[in-house]
Amino acid sequence: MDTVIKNYLEQLKIGRKQSYKNLALYPLLSTCSLGLEYLLLDEALNKNLIEIVEKNRGGSVPELRVMNKSPKMILILDGEELVGAKQNRIVNTTILVKGNATIVIPVSCVEHGRWSYDTPQFHSKKRMMSPNLRAMKSEQVNYSIKSSGEFRSDQSAIWDGIAEKLEYFRITSCWQRGEKAAPHSSGVRQKENRCRPYSATSSKNGSPG
Repeated sequence: MDTVIKNYLEQLKIGRKQSYKNLALYPLLSTCSLGLEYLLLDEALNKNLIEIVEKNRGGSVPELRVMNKSPKMILILDGEELVGAKQNRIVNTTILVKGNATIVIPVSCVEHGRWSYDTPQFHSKKRMMSPNLRAMKSEQVNYSIKSSGEFRSDQSAIWDGIAEKLEYFRITSCWQRGEKAAPHSSGVRQKENRCRPYSATSSKNGSPG
């Protein structure tokens, strides 16, 4: 591994400086090809090459089961939202799932109040956890790794952070009102669309949260 890294660093070239106001960047250019082929999560879901479900029928809040049905690796990014099953979750760390493998991944719940099946499997809404909540979660996960070796977040703190955002934008989920409708439906969805750039989860196009 040291030889691979050494050879890679030796062939790097520094590109032309790019400046904007008081910021200057020097790109690192490389012709090296590592031959690492993988699919992104949304791409794999669209092609039905990955299946994400509850860990078991009863479910486990901090864990989900992932089945890669492709010979290629699949990249799941930290903060991606998985929607459906017994409650929506956010991925706790970036994971590269090897081909034709089944693993259990660490997640956090972002849908306090629902614990019943909405769909058998999880799907993607192409949303990421908002930057500030993701930063808070990452700090918690890093602490958990150091203290216990597990990629766990502080679930109560995650719920509190989301509740603060909902309160700030005056959004009340159906589950908070005791209704059985999906939490992203009707009036709630309309409010979320207006506030999407600032919501607890934001689109993967880079909208701030």
